[in-house]
Amino acid sequence: MVCSPLYKDIMINKISKRISQFFKWLYIKLAKINDTPQKIALGFGLGVFLGIIPFAGPIAALVLSSFLKINRASALLGSLLTNTWISIVTFMLAVKVGSAVTGADRQSISSSWTELMTHFHWGNLFELAVLKIAFPVMAGYFIVSLALALSAYVVMFVVIKYINKRRQAAQ
Repeated sequence: MVCSPLYKDIMINKISKRISQFFKWLYIKLAKINDTPQKIALGFGLGVFLGIIPFAGPIAALVLSSFLKINRASALLGSLLTNTWISIVTFMLAVKVGSAVTGADRQSISSSWTELMTHFHWGNLFELAVLKIAFPVMAGYFIVSLALALSAYVVMFVVIKYINKRRQAAQ
């Protein structure tokens, strides 16, 4: 099936409009949070970190942000934005980084991890072969999620400071 250039342009415009609407929605949600920029940015960074780590996510972000007394709304938002939406990209990065850090073969780790997740059984979780696969992947996930969380913290801190500065100038 061949698509016409007009159809492609319409689809690209719809997608770009939805992306633009999403960022406007995110901006409005962040502007309404009444907390310090540090707590909002820390919450968002924590949410991004826990959203990327496998088997963590929104519930872990809410619990940990409550325990650490940082902003729960931004932690939930950060985890929802990264939980499953970017999992293919972060998985590839985690395998690449984890295998580089641990010295494991990237191709065999990737194929073995895929096989493990496809035929997952709790009884096999602590076998030595599984641990040889899981350790590089989890090390990679930790490093990737930490780097993305730190980046998200910095970006969010700057955005919140900008929002607060515009809010004060409007008053």
